[in-house]
Parts: sequence; structure tokens; C-alpha cells
Amino acid sequence: MRLVCLDLEGVLVPEIWIEVSNRTGIEALARTTRDEPDYDKLMRYRLDLLRHHGLRLADIQQVIASMAPLEGAAAFLDALRARYQVVILSDTFYEFAGPLMRRLGRPTLFCHRLEVGADGFVARYHLRLPDQKRAAVRAFQGLNYRVIAAGDSYNDTAMLAAADAGIFFRPPPTIASQFPQFGVTQTYAELEAAIAAAA
Repeated sequence: MRLVCLDLEGVLVPEIWIEVSNRTGIEALARTTRDEPDYDKLMRYRLDLLRHHGLRLADIQQVIASMAPLEGAAAFLDALRARYQVVILSDTFYEFAGPLMRRLGRPTLFCHRLEVGADGFVARYHLRLPDQKRAAVRAFQGLNYRVIAAGDSYNDTAMLAAADAGIFFRPPPTIASQFPQFGVTQTYAELEAAIAAAA
């Protein structure tokens, strides 16, 4: 039994925080897990920036509602789901992901939650569990699945290492060079072929 675990941002959809940065002109919000491996440090930094600049959850959701999956992502995901069980393991939040999940045909998504104050500002974030991507892979393996995982960032490397096969998709060269044990793919055709070979 084979199961494919995919990261969301950078693999199937654009980076949400970069899009928010582009739309608002707040350059500091463009910092992602490609730049900062410490997720808690990154999120505390982001939440401070949102409050400082007066951006509420509704403002971010308005940007996300206008976003679309990466070109070819929906077709790639459909082809993958015709052959394997597929789960999206992401460090995004359910409060962000809804519109993008609809455009991808509502795949199964494991991610985190936000806590929003009465003033509409994001007060804090709640992890589903620490190191959730690696933990999910281990749990699937405990259910007798062979897990193939693909991601693009620092926060994906534990998932890739735990999987029976880990594959990078369009990673920054600096990250790829730090983790040479993971094959690198640049197109959905290459990723689909790498998954098939690993399966």
C-alpha cells in the first residue's frame, strides 16, 4: 500500500505569505520557511508584523481568495490521486487554506489552526502537534503504508527523511545542497516520474 504526502505551499500553490507581502507592500512578510528553519520564531515574527501594520485575518483571507494553484498543480494532483492515496501535510492554517483546497478538488489536508481575537487580529497559532509532518509519516507507516513524500523547504526535510522516499520539488539551491540525499525535481512530470519510481 502506497501513500504520497505532499507539502502545499511551493509544491501545489504559491507561497501565501509572499503573496500577502506582494499585495500589501510589506516586504518583511515575504520571509518563509525557505529562509527561516525555526517555525515558531518565524510565526511569532509574522504575527508581530501583522499587528504592527494593522492587518487582520480577514485582510489575509481576501488575498488568499484571489489566489490560484500553481500552473498544472490541479491536473498533477488528479493524476496522482488516480494511482495513490494522497495527503497534504502543510504548516499553513485551516483558516487560510479553504479557497485553495476548493480549487484543488478538496484533497485531504493536515495543518494547523489560528486563534483570532475579538478585534479580528490573529492572536496566536496552535500546532496540530509538534513536528507534525514527520509524526504523520510515521503514523502512516505504522498503518503499513509505504510513504513517498515531496516538499521544497526546511520544514519539509524531517518529513522527507522519515518517508520511505523523499523528493524535493523546486527547492532553493541552498536547501538542496544541504540535503543532497533527496532527489530534486523541477516539473510535475519529473515529480510524478520520481514518485512512480519510488513506489
